[in-house]
Amino acid sequence: MSTPLNNPHPSFLDKSFEKIANDIISNHIGADSLLIGLGSGRSVSRVVNGFSDSVARNCEFICTSLQIKIDAERKGLKILDETRIPLLDLVVDGADQIDGDYFMIKGGGGALLREKILYHSSKKTIIIGDFAKFVHVFSRPLPIEVIPFGRTAVIRFLIEMGAKPALRTLEKGYPYLTENGNIILDTMFTDFGNVLDLENKIRKIPGVLETGFFVKPASIYYKALEDGGFQVIGKRPTEGKHSVQRVD
Repeated sequence: MSTPLNNPHPSFLDKSFEKIANDIISNHIGADSLLIGLGSGRSVSRVVNGFSDSVARNCEFICTSLQIKIDAERKGLKILDETRIPLLDLVVDGADQIDGDYFMIKGGGGALLREKILYHSSKKTIIIGDFAKFVHVFSRPLPIEVIPFGRTAVIRFLIEMGAKPALRTLEKGYPYLTENGNIILDTMFTDFGNVLDLENKIRKIPGVLETGFFVKPASIYYKALEDGGFQVIGKRPTEGKHSVQRVD
């Protein structure tokens, strides 16, 4: 694709993601029989590959992308269809960037619409990313899923907003199509200062199906560290603030 989707994970992060997978199993799955939604991307793939045999036996899964579905099949996970989405107990997903307010940009892998459906349907949400994904202010283009018929109109509206939209393409130059049959405009904004206002304005444009802004806070964030450890970030219920715990 013409837009880089994710920074490659260095090999020294392997240990971090292995520990994160074990922590999710221990503290959020255990021996329970859960219905788990799986997002897309390298972070989710690494966690799926780290799931234990007991998780494969006891839990059922809904996948947002073919990439993760193939990983799940190789792992022997029980995969269900989208009719069970309202019953989701847990969603495990990654993010392209997470800003200082814990808003996220997602959609580098093209599954933003499906990911958002699962994300908002689940009782608990877990987001995983390496240390480079946590930033103070967004600095990458925002993926926007658009129906093909609305391409030129949406591009004009975005330009009038001061944005720079670029049609996502494959290596040979053909338009990238999501698994829903839509196009993606990777759109750079000069100012990501008011994410909520920006999200609201974009969603009002006719032809826009979904944006890669995820503004609902996750239940838990896992940050993989370059030294093999990781941090667990979660909200303190009484204060509404985020607490950070390091695990080695």
